[in-house]
Amino acid sequence: LWERNVGAGGSSPILAGGRLYVMGWSGGGSRRGGRGTDTVWCFEAATGKELWRQTYAAPYHARQAVGDQGAYGGPCSTPAVDGSTGRLYTVGIDGELRCWDAAGGGKLVWRQNFYDAYRVGQRPATGGGRRDFGSPTAPLVRGGTVVCEVGASAGTVLAFDAATGRQRWASQYTGPAGHTSGLAPIRVGGVDCLATLTLHHVLVLRLDAGNEGRTVATYKWQTEFACNVASVAAAGSRLLVTSAYNHKTMDLLDVGPEGMRRRWSSRDYSTVCTPVVYGNSVYLAERALKCVDLATGKSRWRGGNFGNGSCIVTAGDDKVIVFGNRQLALAEALPPDGTYRELARVQGVGRSTCYPHVALADGLIACKDRAGNLVVLSVRPRGNAPAADGGAGK
Repeated sequence: LWERNVGAGGSSPILAGGRLYVMGWSGGGSRRGGRGTDTVWCFEAATGKELWRQTYAAPYHARQAVGDQGAYGGPCSTPAVDGSTGRLYTVGIDGELRCWDAAGGGKLVWRQNFYDAYRVGQRPATGGGRRDFGSPTAPLVRGGTVVCEVGASAGTVLAFDAATGRQRWASQYTGPAGHTSGLAPIRVGGVDCLATLTLHHVLVLRLDAGNEGRTVATYKWQTEFACNVASVAAAGSRLLVTSAYNHKTMDLLDVGPEGMRRRWSSRDYSTVCTPVVYGNSVYLAERALKCVDLATGKSRWRGGNFGNGSCIVTAGDDKVIVFGNRQLALAEALPPDGTYRELARVQGVGRSTCYPHVALADGLIACKDRAGNLVVLSVRPRGNAPAADGGAGK
């Protein structure tokens, strides 16, 4: 349908209410240590019409950055939108948390910087060489707060009032933040909780009133080069955690008030793609698209070559959309013969590394590469495109 370069970074596009939100970095001269601007974009999703954009001064790397600086840069955190208030929340690579009035032309509501406000230090070495990639984790909007993994001595995870930015609570756990893409809500023993992969542990903390931030359980998980990029994924009261490097496994953890215990470990792992749970299956994009049995950890099938890509499952018609290696493909999630069955493929999507996650809503697929090349495609029949206002169409 349309394409646009929106600036460098690993931040993924999101689709909500007929709009596409995305952010990227631009600047002149050398990027390493360079200054430029982050831009937050809002487009009409079906047409690509620019509705608004906002920019602010930002570095290409965070102020404490060390290691692999040629392999990433610009914002790597994906925006979060609150449909009930019309506010959009973004986090820049240098810990710049901002709240925007998405319905009001993107006017800035409030801001703060994690490094300035909390004096976040450089992450320690975890084996293989020291790495600090800044603030890549997406904010999570929940219960009138926006929750962020900050890695401060005041608390690894902090919650801010969604309307004012005032700190509401801090996690009991105070270790360094990880480098994952997001936080995972989970219920443990009937209690609302939140899980994340910090630099040293899988952490589960409470969200219920009066106990916000209190640690439920931790599980030792430390990745060489601090490259714990894939987020944990909840499967009921269990968690899936995966990393490459010194792990090269995906583990299923039982979570309870007494702690976390490993149920199984599979050699079907992922470097970047967060595990996607659908029924009794788990899907990963790591070179091949892989399907793993949730109950046992045994491989069911694999196919294709998508590098360090991403995937989603379309509930209702049992299809997998996978994006990586500049390829976008559609496959059967539950093939009757138990083998990889690809139904369609689009080649040459984007021009660079495909770390950002693919998004789907209202018959639209949004793909973006690390260089900021954004491509939006329609999966509706011709002449039956989604409405510009986000309506479902016929």
